[in-house]
Amino acid sequence: MVTVPRKPRATYAEIEALPPNVTGEILDGELHVQPRPASPHTRVASKLGVVLGAPYHRGGAAGPGGWIILDEPELHMGPHVIVPDLAGWRRTRMPEEPETAFIDLAPDWVAEISSPSTRRVDYAIKRPIYAAEGVRHLWQIEPADHMIQVFRLENGHWILVSTAAGDDPQALEPFDDAPLDLAFLWSR
Repeated sequence: MVTVPRKPRATYAEIEALPPNVTGEILDGELHVQPRPASPHTRVASKLGVVLGAPYHRGGAAGPGGWIILDEPELHMGPHVIVPDLAGWRRTRMPEEPETAFIDLAPDWVAEISSPSTRRVDYAIKRPIYAAEGVRHLWQIEPADHMIQVFRLENGHWILVSTAAGDDPQALEPFDDAPLDLAFLWSR
């Protein structure tokens, strides 16, 4: 019988030791290090935060409210340390933003903006973790293709409920009270 030595599980100290120009995550016990995203990625992430933040985070005259939406929050979910591009919690589940460096309550919605360096991790590794942790909605965003795939978690499995492409405004779950301005999202 041949015994293969097991690689030790990554630790949070390894994340803390990383240089500031990268993002570290612990996924399935392994340290994943990604460079900070390039302009197309950050542009879409910033604009998405703006277009969802006014109606859903702020609420009032701007829209229905009822959400806390954060850019790149550090999530501690089970053994995983994961950093989605954006995440949102219904205020009924998380009434106030925590004052901590990380959040250990799984969000209700996450958005992952794919780039060549993150695509495999976003689709093959993070997606099953989000399902296992009970995240209800996942947006997989492809800036180069001007496309958003909207997934809903049903019985532990991701169901593709819609695909938004092009520039026309579209209402996307779970933010279907206010159509998303796709032309603004993709513009330079």
